Amino acid sequence: MFSSSAWSVGFRSKSCQRTDPLSTRSARSHRYRPGRGGRGDNRETWRSIGPTVYGAWSACRLRAFYSDLLFRTRLSGYDAYVYVLVEHQSCPDRFMPMRMLRYILMTWTQHLDAHPNSKALPAVVPLVVHSGPRGEQWNYPTELGELIDIDDAARAELAGYLPSLKILLDDLSQVDIAAIQARDLTPPARLVLILHKITAKNTNLGHDLQPFLADLSDLTTDDLSRIFEYIFLEGDTGLEDLQALLNQLGQRAKEVAVTTAERLRAEGHAEGRAEEAARMLLKLLAAKFGTPPAETVHRVRSADIDELEAWTPRVLTAATLEEIFGPA
Repeated sequence: MFSSSAWSVGFRSKSCQRTDPLSTRSARSHRYRPGRGGRGDNRETWRSIGPTVYGAWSACRLRAFYSDLLFRTRLSGYDAYVYVLVEHQSCPDRFMPMRMLRYILMTWTQHLDAHPNSKALPAVVPLVVHSGPRGEQWNYPTELGELIDIDDAARAELAGYLPSLKILLDDLSQVDIAAIQARDLTPPARLVLILHKITAKNTNLGHDLQPFLADLSDLTTDDLSRIFEYIFLEGDTGLEDLQALLNQLGQRAKEVAVTTAERLRAEGHAEGRAEEAARMLLKLLAAKFGTPPAETVHRVRSADIDELEAWTPRVLTAATLEEIFGPA
């Protein structure tokens, strides 16, 4: 673990707007109270680049395994970023330093697009938050150099020419709940880490969250909705299993939990319809035009139900793929 980390500093800052680390779907923001002191002056503004940053670097197919957040801050008077990757998969990614390097390059590219007259690049601090669902310790490289296959002599000789990157790692699998509670965090941030540690495959969250009633009671309605969304999506605890907890939290929590569960069921139904519509459209395209190219497959599978329902009838009259996906 690391003390006074960017993670704890960032989530203590009142002016920090972040995208939601709980949900792999939403792109909302939240404000946290100010921290104190340190080289990364917390009196400066910490804020995300905007909702488009959430999940922008993690490809769609990876969203079930990662949630990413990008913070902008000032370090010793200079612009800087903190890139946080919250990992949801069961097995750590051996090539995480390479993945983080890619995201840092994307962050620099976006920064230069927004500031074309820049003469230098801002610092980007990479931080990975890990918690294996079975409590597995992170035992993979945290330095990019460890992934480069080269003998020691050549490594030493080429040290100044090989790419170098070390990621900060918050390995929650090696941190007990009491230690997380002792961190100087706001209730939402504390619950983020606790849930990240205990939610996966947990059928008894209603009981396990009892010690955190005070933090849950302090949440805004919006944050409470995100908490329940994460529980329902990532855990094995259903609405009925939370009744005792909800009775203690009161009517507001009950209404938020029920509304969230109903919304997720509706979204799941809509996603199921979209998946079936995409499957059918691809089948029709293959029958008429032959095996569709990869970009067409990606476009169809990424489309929403309204787009799919608009495209499908065009297969009957279209002479080319372009006629299907072009303007009506």
